[in-house]
Amino acid sequence: MTQAASLPSPRSWAGIALVLGSAIAWSYGGAIQRFIGVADGWTIVFWRCLFAGLFLAVFMLLRDGPRGTLRLFKALGWPGLSIAVGFALVSTFFVLAVSMTAVANVVLFMASIPLFAALLARIVLGEPITPVTWGAIFAVILGVGIMVSASIGEGGSVLGLTLAASIPAIFACMTVITRRYPGIRMTPAACGGSFIASAIAATQAGAFAVGGQDLALLFCFGALNLGLGMALYVTGARLIPSALAALLGTAEMILAPVWMVILHNEIPSGRTILGGAIVMAALFTYLVSHARPASNRTGGAAA
Repeated sequence: MTQAASLPSPRSWAGIALVLGSAIAWSYGGAIQRFIGVADGWTIVFWRCLFAGLFLAVFMLLRDGPRGTLRLFKALGWPGLSIAVGFALVSTFFVLAVSMTAVANVVLFMASIPLFAALLARIVLGEPITPVTWGAIFAVILGVGIMVSASIGEGGSVLGLTLAASIPAIFACMTVITRRYPGIRMTPAACGGSFIASAIAATQAGAFAVGGQDLALLFCFGALNLGLGMALYVTGARLIPSALAALLGTAEMILAPVWMVILHNEIPSGRTILGGAIVMAALFTYLVSHARPASNRTGGAAA
């Protein structure tokens, strides 16, 4: 095989750029939320998820047309609705957790999603777990324990940490569902989940009125962070192997704490950095070990 033949195709480069762009878009969510002057977390969830749902609805209308978009929603079934509910919970818990604890804690909990999914797939689907995966799971438990001990020792919110820890557990359930039902379309599920979260938040929010600057930030938080990130990912993940998409996705966990340091001077504690480093090392080891067997599969569920 010649060197030219082994190089990624233009299609693959496009997929890499899109998935990396999605990770970058998702990474600045916590930084945007810190700029928003709205004290009520439920009000933030309402506006963010409303804007995200509208963005994804417009994206599908442009991509698939009105009839195609309607067909996508009709074809969701109960597995797709389950993913929509999971997306609603994750979107809500992220905002509430960030309002109670450091962004680094939230995103580093999220870094353990593939390992939570591997463990749950073993329990529910009977999928085998390799020794490397078991080692990574135990390393993540150790790293998370160090991060939690640091946060509690500094007077951190137990509820915030609980919400942050719930995110990878919910994502793991969503991952197992998509493995069991690989035909699930992620875009309508995410769109529906955004509207579900917004509707639930509307029943809990103390007020809906926000200032012009905060409304602009909420639009960016919903449309350009959550919605655009999803649109970029579902478009790019179809063009590259799933293992590569997962590796590129780790850029979100690396960049999110960096934005917080640069924009808000929110510097993680030494133990948080140590625990986070252990989690990220375990995640990289797991993903790299699975890269070759998965190299012939495209990323994620259907868009």
